[in-house]
Amino acid sequence: MQRIEIGRFEVYLLEDARFRLDGGAMFGIVPRAVWESKSPPDEQNRIPLTIRPMLVRADDRWVLVETGMDAKPGEKHRRIYAIEGAGALLGQLAELGLRPEDVDLVVNTHLHFDHAGLNTVSRDGKIVPLFTNARYVVQKQELYDATHTHERNRASYLAENVEPVLEAGLFEEVEGEVELVPGLRLVPLPGHTLGQQGVVLESEGAVLVYTADLLPTLAHAPLPYIMAYDLYPVTTLEVRKRLYPEWHERGAWLVTPHDPAHPLGRLTHGDRGWKAEPVALPGG
Repeated sequence: MQRIEIGRFEVYLLEDARFRLDGGAMFGIVPRAVWESKSPPDEQNRIPLTIRPMLVRADDRWVLVETGMDAKPGEKHRRIYAIEGAGALLGQLAELGLRPEDVDLVVNTHLHFDHAGLNTVSRDGKIVPLFTNARYVVQKQELYDATHTHERNRASYLAENVEPVLEAGLFEEVEGEVELVPGLRLVPLPGHTLGQQGVVLESEGAVLVYTADLLPTLAHAPLPYIMAYDLYPVTTLEVRKRLYPEWHERGAWLVTPHDPAHPLGRLTHGDRGWKAEPVALPGG
């Protein structure tokens, strides 16, 4: 867990779990000979990743971006994805003196199992929402897709992470760009899914962007480095082309959800196009 300050916001970069996904799928059309030096694969061609929730203290409110993973899917699921440390988020909240019921807002950038696993927990044989006093804020399109799955996305959306929250009436559906609290905005980032959203913090001239899977790791910053997991890869490309110049011009700090080594980065642009470089933690 690492703490930074973005103007008036206290930001905690958490780490919930380590896991692995197929390197070829993670880098799409980019050949292994190009990406393997950045993300060395194991004997099953899987590369190391993390899931990095972000906790924001905004005045008297706690906003949690992503809920990480949970052990609910079982041992086979754990082995396939080499998951280690699922649920560590709870211990990190406890280190800050927080209980799940102290969280005021949960932002689901999207509802895939590696981002929304602790939306719910199993208690007394029943799966129930974990953050009982929070509103779970999600784009309307994303919630629709998560509850109307098809063959291409069904493995990523687990009903156990979605339906109990829906039944409890805790989802707050939004459409498009929304300011949740002053200086904290949700922005649509379609491509990986149609309803994916990111988070932008702005305060005292500083800007921080939680990129969701528009930019899963800093190594994915070059424009062609788009995951095969993206349902709409050309949309991902278009959104990157639109937002990268703005983020670069404003010197935005970037928090990616899956970079296993670098919690924070910034975009750079040169003769060979866009890259993202790791940066030191400010105000920690």
